[in-house]
Amino acid sequence: MKKSALLFACALLVSISLSSIVCAKEVTLRFAHQNPESGLSSTTCVAPWLKQVEDATGGAVKIEPYYGETLAKGKDMWNAVKMGITDIGWAFHGYWPGMTPVTDVISLPAMSFETAEKGSEVLWKLYEKYPVIQKEFDDVKVLLFYTSPPYSLITVEKPVKNLDDIKGMKIRMSGGPSTEMVKALGAVPMLIPMPDNYISLQKGVIDGMGAPWEAIQVWRFYEVTKYYTEVPFPAVYFSIIMNKRKWNSLDKEVQDAIMSVSGEAGSKFWGKHFFDDMRTSGIKKVEEVGNGNNIFTLAPEERQKWIDVGGKPVWDGWVSTMEKNGVSNAREILDTTIALGKE
Repeated sequence: MKKSALLFACALLVSISLSSIVCAKEVTLRFAHQNPESGLSSTTCVAPWLKQVEDATGGAVKIEPYYGETLAKGKDMWNAVKMGITDIGWAFHGYWPGMTPVTDVISLPAMSFETAEKGSEVLWKLYEKYPVIQKEFDDVKVLLFYTSPPYSLITVEKPVKNLDDIKGMKIRMSGGPSTEMVKALGAVPMLIPMPDNYISLQKGVIDGMGAPWEAIQVWRFYEVTKYYTEVPFPAVYFSIIMNKRKWNSLDKEVQDAIMSVSGEAGSKFWGKHFFDDMRTSGIKKVEEVGNGNNIFTLAPEERQKWIDVGGKPVWDGWVSTMEKNGVSNAREILDTTIALGKE
């Protein structure tokens, strides 16, 4: 009898919650994204997640997507969301070095996670755990985070198989710790927006770049690069953020419904479907243009050299800088990041 009463009570609560959402005023939210609508990541990750939001709210929320920088440029996305030019936006934090320096811990080189799904889970847990990270996002409402897997190094004219090979090369990387690693390795970091990298590679403005397999495929870099090396490069991270005023205008039931497909679950979904699922198809594209034999992995002792020269010093430098800036638990945050990545 008690069990039946409990089940009835649960069913009643679910019914009340759904009724509240159904009765909520329908709202249309604009979503701005950098990548083209036809891109694989858009069709396998972005569009399905937008539908998840609509379904979770029982139709109380409709999403109006703007792909291909048609509403806001990628590099302008943070301010576009903050100012309400778009309601929800895709934010790539590599465009804004130093803006979220504590959160940058996830993009230190040679981290312990191997997949984007795991890195995304780690970043969301760090956000939940540490107020100093939450404070960096006070201007917006964070719906989810996601990361890339550790970047590969792709080059045009010559393969990179050891530290000597990369010295002096102009390598496009995102800002922050990624830039510091490239400098430590003896290369020249270049900050170029993703849509401009194809022509930069083609015209020799850069000798190569760090990139995940998703970008290699979506931006067709396999057409202008010949060599691919798996190195202990950093991952990069992104957030899906919402205008705070718009978020606060939503009914609590609608907010809860949106977060049911965001948060940790949404972070892992984006990591897996935006990045991890693209590895096999990306390698296939490289093979189709005849460069399948040009995919290399560093020998273990060589990989350790890269970590010793360009990894650990960057970790220590990050901790030192954070501590000088008043983040007394920076070392703990780094250690927690490494530990979570191994779980």
